[in-house]
Amino acid sequence: MNSTLFLMPLAISDSEPRTWIGSGYHEVLKSTTLYFVENVRTARRFISSLRLGITIDQLQFEVLDKDTTEEKLRDYANLMLKAGQSVVMSESGCPGIADPGSQLVNAAHKLGVSVVPFVGPSSLVLALMASGLNGQNFCFHGYLPVAADERNRAIFALEKESRLNRRTQLFIETPYRNNAIWTSLLETLQPETRLCIAFDILGDDQYILQKKVKEWKSGPLLEWGKKPAVFLFLA
Repeated sequence: MNSTLFLMPLAISDSEPRTWIGSGYHEVLKSTTLYFVENVRTARRFISSLRLGITIDQLQFEVLDKDTTEEKLRDYANLMLKAGQSVVMSESGCPGIADPGSQLVNAAHKLGVSVVPFVGPSSLVLALMASGLNGQNFCFHGYLPVAADERNRAIFALEKESRLNRRTQLFIETPYRNNAIWTSLLETLQPETRLCIAFDILGDDQYILQKKVKEWKSGPLLEWGKKPAVFLFLA
């Protein structure tokens, strides 16, 4: 039996228009019972919101997150083969992009399982599109160090690399540390470096703005609160 693993994006905001969800997306969900998900509650709620006539309690959800062990991953690979058709879902956005779903996708390729990605929102891609920074050469770094001194050193090194290679640097942060990382960026980056924040993308409070660091510093002090944000800069 040929097996297929579908990569199904989730909404990145409760209020976003879901025009990217087409009939093909619906048909896969209607015919799938095995789901590998980063967050079971999020996945169940999202599937329920589509009102597809699916009985959620009849679906099998397996947690695939940063703590998934190699042993558990082997178990998941066997389940994937037996099911014939299964789905990977991130907690938000596209599975496999800044997301542990790539572990199972890698296993699928090794086993000869067909991998089918679906179109959907990615906060990283949307932020880069809207930033006006270099979209031909960019790098996503995940999270920067938590400790302020280490974080500032990392920002300094990334700015140097950005200047050398004309490369846009992207990273994210746990929402409750948004203000701390913003302070580090303004303190560490050079005045002419272009800095962008993309805040609550596709949400009701969406805010995307790019300016030189010296322009950010001369304006009013801004606080971003505890909503998802993507930070980008180009030296």
